[in-house]
Amino acid sequence: MATTVTRAQALAYRMAAQGLHRAQRHTRDLDVLALGVQDTRGSAQLALAARLPEPPELTEELALLWSVRGAPHLHRRRDLTALAQHLWPRDEKDAFARLGSERKPLKAAGISSLDAFRAAATALREAVPAPMPKGEVSAAVTALLPPAYSYDCRTCQSRHIYGSLFQTIGLFAGLRHDVAGPALLLRPLENRPPIPETSAGATPLIVDYLRLHGPATRAEAAAYLGTSQSALAPVWPTDLAEVTLDGAQTWLPADALPQLRTPPKTQVVRLLPPLDPYLQARDRERLVPDAARRKEIWKIIGNPGALLVNGELAGTWRPKSTAKRLELTVTAFQPLTKSQQQELQREAELVATVRGLPEVRLIHA
Repeated sequence: MATTVTRAQALAYRMAAQGLHRAQRHTRDLDVLALGVQDTRGSAQLALAARLPEPPELTEELALLWSVRGAPHLHRRRDLTALAQHLWPRDEKDAFARLGSERKPLKAAGISSLDAFRAAATALREAVPAPMPKGEVSAAVTALLPPAYSYDCRTCQSRHIYGSLFQTIGLFAGLRHDVAGPALLLRPLENRPPIPETSAGATPLIVDYLRLHGPATRAEAAAYLGTSQSALAPVWPTDLAEVTLDGAQTWLPADALPQLRTPPKTQVVRLLPPLDPYLQARDRERLVPDAARRKEIWKIIGNPGALLVNGELAGTWRPKSTAKRLELTVTAFQPLTKSQQQELQREAELVATVRGLPEVRLIHA
């Protein structure tokens, strides 16, 4: 029999599952790292800060690289071998679903999607024996592959490997990102795992998605992993609990049901960066029922950060930095209580600390 829960229970559960109560003390122990923390311009460090009692340090235990859906994620190095095995496409249907616009030219050239993954990953690994700028890597791997893997770029009048394929194979090629300088460098991972011979199946990744973002549907899990429902069907977990949420059939790991039924009720105010794990759930209509507010949080270009108040996405924020001060403009969707404003001030100070600035000015728009 399915368990029936409310939207409020689901959101409260997700906050706890994703560590937003700051119950964990060390970066390496954060549950959200099971799937990685997506990053853009240092946002992953802010996401970690929203979950830890002290500002995080990005140690050698972590590595930034292209992984899930070809997007840059921060991962624990110890997880990378298993992650590559579970992310590797299970079959041709799965590989085809994970590719983007390059599917048609590859198919027209008689190249299967699964063969494309292996050939491109092998070429990319060969192209980067030492740290190299991203542009040089793109040119080098393009030269190693047949023309069907690339396109003519009108902007720079040269030929490039398809961008989505380039990034989707980053983990399998064993490359990590070095963003310390002005330009992105790609460098071989130390003790990088081999290109998988076969897939170990995405079952553990589905379980991780449901544990962190559930209760969720099959379609939502597939969308997060960048594949199709039919491709995931053979590896769909069997030990799940069925949950009725807003009248829909959703799923959750069975051992997470007690926490879903009675999630923590601690008051939480957080400043979530763009691409924070809490914003990565594929049921945006549930996270933010108001369509106009959804458009404020998830934009086509230039997403703001999100103000989280007790599970609800209650506003947006944008930073502006000077040499010594962070100006943080918050647009709340509803009035905040005095205690919430005090918590917001503390979170703004934390954002400034993570960004290396001694002062913060909080502006209420």
